[in-house]
Amino acid sequence: MNPTDSQLPAAAGLHPRSLERFPELAQSAADLLRKPPALLGLSEADARCVGGFMQLLDYAKGATLLREHDSVATGYMLLVLSGEVSVETAAPGHESEAVTISSLGAGSLLGEMSLLDGEPRSTQCTAISPVQCAGLSRQGLDQLIVQQPLVAARLLAEVASIIANRLRALSDQLRLYGQLTASMQREIDRLKARA
Repeated sequence: MNPTDSQLPAAAGLHPRSLERFPELAQSAADLLRKPPALLGLSEADARCVGGFMQLLDYAKGATLLREHDSVATGYMLLVLSGEVSVETAAPGHESEAVTISSLGAGSLLGEMSLLDGEPRSTQCTAISPVQCAGLSRQGLDQLIVQQPLVAARLLAEVASIIANRLRALSDQLRLYGQLTASMQREIDRLKARA
């Protein structure tokens, strides 16, 4: 049932290990999958089933979990089991000017968009502290689809819901940015008219 997964990164010099080999961590992953900010719509049985297709990964403080604009290592998503992760973004070629967008902890999903579409990573995620994650690769997702299609459908619906909520939040932020820009332009125009 568990993939031996070459798509998941070797973190901190260790190879991914089946999450099922660690019953306490498997239960923790199942619990986190069912709580915000992860996948609220999964039942306990669904979450445990998904966990059976995940691999355990450990990252040292300062390690890069996901690299922005990476178009090669896109075939997996991560569920943070413990630790804290910084989410950053920068323009291509300006990595030294990266801006931290947020800090995420246990229960957060990372990389779910690239898991689904295989497109380059949209942000960089760096371990602020030692981090332990459960990773689901594209190969693991494909096996889940074949072996447990209803659970896979519920998982994909939940991931789509998370992405939709993020897009709505981004839309709200863009609307606010547009209002601020328009207000600033009116002020500039007013000052020009006075000069």
